[in-house]
Amino acid sequence: MNPGPKREIRVRFAPSPTGPLHLGNARAALFNWLFARHEGGKFLVRIEDTDKERSKKEFEKDILEGLVWLGLEPDEEPIRQSERLEIYAESLQKLLNEKKAYWCFCTPEELEAERQNQLSQGFAPKYGGRCRHLPPDEADARIKKSGKAVIRIRMPEKKVSFNDLVKGKIEFDMALVGDVIIAKSLREPLYNFAASVDDVLTNISHVIRGEDHISNTPKQIVIQEALGLEGPQFAHLPLILGTGRQKLSKRRLETSLNDYKKEGYLAEAMLNFLALLGWHPREDREVINRQDLVKEFTLERVQKGGAVFNEEKLNWLNAHYIKTAKTEELMEKLKPFVPKTWLAKKKVLQNIIETEKERIKNLKGFKDMAAFFFGLPDYDAKLLIWKETPKERILANLKSVHDITKNSASPEPEILALAEKEGRGEVLWPLRAALSGQDASPGPIEILKVLGKTESLKRIGKAIKKLG
Repeated sequence: MNPGPKREIRVRFAPSPTGPLHLGNARAALFNWLFARHEGGKFLVRIEDTDKERSKKEFEKDILEGLVWLGLEPDEEPIRQSERLEIYAESLQKLLNEKKAYWCFCTPEELEAERQNQLSQGFAPKYGGRCRHLPPDEADARIKKSGKAVIRIRMPEKKVSFNDLVKGKIEFDMALVGDVIIAKSLREPLYNFAASVDDVLTNISHVIRGEDHISNTPKQIVIQEALGLEGPQFAHLPLILGTGRQKLSKRRLETSLNDYKKEGYLAEAMLNFLALLGWHPREDREVINRQDLVKEFTLERVQKGGAVFNEEKLNWLNAHYIKTAKTEELMEKLKPFVPKTWLAKKKVLQNIIETEKERIKNLKGFKDMAAFFFGLPDYDAKLLIWKETPKERILANLKSVHDITKNSASPEPEILALAEKEGRGEVLWPLRAALSGQDASPGPIEILKVLGKTESLKRIGKAIKKLG
């Protein structure tokens, strides 16, 4: 028997615009994108904005801009659930007509009393089915009269299992779940219903999402079966944990991707970091670029256990990608972080970037790090003194360096020769302090080259006056 045609790979990232794009969602988006690219499929974005009160356009904008920053743009126009209410209403009415769903008129007080009664008897709380057997005519009449009701699905009392592509076989006894609410009204579907319908109608082949959604999966399978639809395969990603494998702090969990961007993290570093949160390449390595990620990514290499968020690793990766970036690329990325007056001095700024590259940890910190090149900060004369070296000796060395710089077309070799003769610390430390006004900076020879002869002489002269 010939196998049927291979199903087209289509995955979706489906955020709710009730908050900014954070690390957990960004990781899910990346894994979906990598899977689609590796398999030659399509990556879609679905905005789940049916919660009118909590969904905000500014959050949707933040999410879409975050995806663009990471280079995870969808292959088709984003779908918005708020524009598909008619589709959900039609599917809900179908279930009502076929008696696979029903209107429920129970009040919150009645439901809470039922819940407390079940708990007091040691039972797991679930809806008892009070409205399950209401005649449709009576239900319709009550809807027309009050309009206050929700729609529940008739949950089959059977076991639902699925083969999770990360976790393996998972099974739920739906008899323990009860008839769950799937909509507040025909035009107000809840998450599980709208997601179930959309996954099928947009031909999603694989749903790849966080393991906190595992309990939603059997409900969505039941909904799809009730509608006579064939659903996708599922893969649930491990939770992101903090150090010590504890639950990630609320502050860290809710830090938006845009906040990392504003702090000066590179998209390349963030992409690399997110990819290693729960997945590992064939060979054990920390640095892996986008092309290699696409080439190597498979769901088989997604780990079952929690993924540890390690900020030190993120910072190390960011510094690595800055250090290895081309100067022209780095200059472009630095534009939002430096004064416009710096950008006007393109050649000078390029030289500064090349000099500081090894020390830059994030783009935001570059401004403070490089400011001394554009204006010498005030500093204490004590900064010029190397360890216990007498002030007179430091002063003499600075005067020698001043003379060399003034009279030589290429002073660097002569300064280094002086340092070998008088002591590297005794010559190079005060020169570096004189040129930068800081206790931590690039080497004095590198600074001197960037500043040029005139500015360097001016700064060395100022240091001599401070000591004199």
